[in-house]
Amino acid sequence: MSENDLRLGVNIDHVATVRNARGGAYPDPLRAAKLAEEAGADGITAHLREDRRHISDADIDGLMEVLSVPLNFEMAATDEMQKIALRHKPHAVCIVPEKREERTTEGGLEVAREENKLAHFIAPLRDVGCRVSIFIAADQRQIEAAHRIGVEVIELHTGAYCDAHAEGRMEDAARELEALRQMSTFAHSLGLEVHAGHGLTYDTVQPIAAFPEVKELNIGHFLIGESIFLGLTPAIQEMRRLMDEARA
Repeated sequence: MSENDLRLGVNIDHVATVRNARGGAYPDPLRAAKLAEEAGADGITAHLREDRRHISDADIDGLMEVLSVPLNFEMAATDEMQKIALRHKPHAVCIVPEKREERTTEGGLEVAREENKLAHFIAPLRDVGCRVSIFIAADQRQIEAAHRIGVEVIELHTGAYCDAHAEGRMEDAARELEALRQMSTFAHSLGLEVHAGHGLTYDTVQPIAAFPEVKELNIGHFLIGESIFLGLTPAIQEMRRLMDEARA
């Protein structure tokens, strides 16, 4: 890939959500991951939650065996998840906030208040070769803290922008988009690689994809939902087309 290319990570969590609703084996997240690869995904993202509400330990085992693209392992900053990541040594780990009562990740990680703890938490992951990223809001204080603790990558939370857009609050959406633009530039100036994700759709992806500092978008729920109507491969290919068009 060239320096200007924008990677697409496809999150397969909600294939597992549908599977778990019936307690059976279908639909299979591993099959979805391989289809996503074939459709042009540059990586696969999976979040192993503490309550195992969607992705399971067996899913992570299987993904590590079958994928030929990188796995981005999303995880809370807990001892249990650290042990699992150290055993598997995925290409990347993304540290995310996690509350059992939330339906989805509601905001970015509070890095500034937990700087010392997180610095010690990520050190063993870096030592075994994992690229460590932190999922944070577009906030200068959090970005500076992430830089200080030694992460290589930040992933900016695009949820507030996407929610405002979906609700027709266009002034709020424009304000959130501008914050994302400014903080992408700021993080890049510190030498951090910038990723973004959460809530992105066909209608909201292009302004984010156009930021030259952003190197990767991680998109899941919308693509899995859209695949009900289009099929997974066409859904991913259309997202890829929109991203490439915005980048060009």
